[in-house]
Amino acid sequence: MKTCTIINPVAVVALTAIATIVSHTNPVSAQSLRGSGASFPEPLYKRYQTEYERETGKKFKYTDVGSGGGIRLFINKSVDFGSSTFIPTPIEQNQMEDGLLMVPTGGGALAIVYNLKDVTTNVKLSRDKLAKIFTGQISNWQQVNPRFPNKEIQVIVRSNSSGTSFILSKYLQKITNGKIAASRKPNWGFEVFSSHPQDSGVAGEVRRIDGAIGYVQVNVAQTNNLPIARIENQSGRYVRPTLEETKKALANIKFQEDFTTENINDPEDGYPLASLTWLLFRQRYPNQDTVTASKELLTWILTKGQSFNEELGYTKIPENVTQKVIESINNEFKVSPY
Repeated sequence: MKTCTIINPVAVVALTAIATIVSHTNPVSAQSLRGSGASFPEPLYKRYQTEYERETGKKFKYTDVGSGGGIRLFINKSVDFGSSTFIPTPIEQNQMEDGLLMVPTGGGALAIVYNLKDVTTNVKLSRDKLAKIFTGQISNWQQVNPRFPNKEIQVIVRSNSSGTSFILSKYLQKITNGKIAASRKPNWGFEVFSSHPQDSGVAGEVRRIDGAIGYVQVNVAQTNNLPIARIENQSGRYVRPTLEETKKALANIKFQEDFTTENINDPEDGYPLASLTWLLFRQRYPNQDTVTASKELLTWILTKGQSFNEELGYTKIPENVTQKVIESINNEFKVSPY
């Protein structure tokens, strides 16, 4: 004899309600971690997104809003993690109620890009001329090289609180003995041609304007097929921002206990406009799911993820450092006791 199972519609409704409650109280399993911040590492983090999902089936989302914007959103808890190419100030760190772990992910270079349609030779910029261009003291391309056209230099910069602006202004501060202030949003001291909130906007404007000059992360410059200037380093060599020259510039950096580094102002060798970049994660989280998702993502980035860095022109973080960071992640990431 066949038996029939009678389904109680009330029970079905109850079970559905329970499932709905569980799904809404377990947000991390239902959606990916969200992060925002620096444009400098964006090409690298986009690659991480693709590879992490392909390998693990898990996702995270990263949005370029500038280093300053990433820190602000992190403080306000509008994102799960932030990103910055400069170290948050003590005042900013004091506002991070759930603690902070700075996670270094790679080193990269800042390219000085330009558009001179009638010039086929490489542009070389001495330390002195680079500083004078970005302070308005040199305003015509013939002042850079007498063979260049009599054309006004149109300086294009970032408009927001930017790690790329900080890298450039910090270097200019060093080579001018402090005459230029290092700043996330510099006062260039003259009227620039235009400003844009993202590296992609700067790149697009440089590509559009004959006579333009600007600064973007080197991968952005290459993607946009922009000419890149050779920059004079401390030893007097004119170098391009290749991976090899970036490695030389970052070869002797020392990591401190919190995984930040001393200022990389003016390396003796290699390409001078180089910097590390960091992810900003909390030490305390509202639930175990977020702790687990954060640990898994960062462990992947610091191990398998590092294998993609050099393909995109970023240096790797030394393995002895990544192991210490992973130990800190495992020891410090906890659920808040409330």
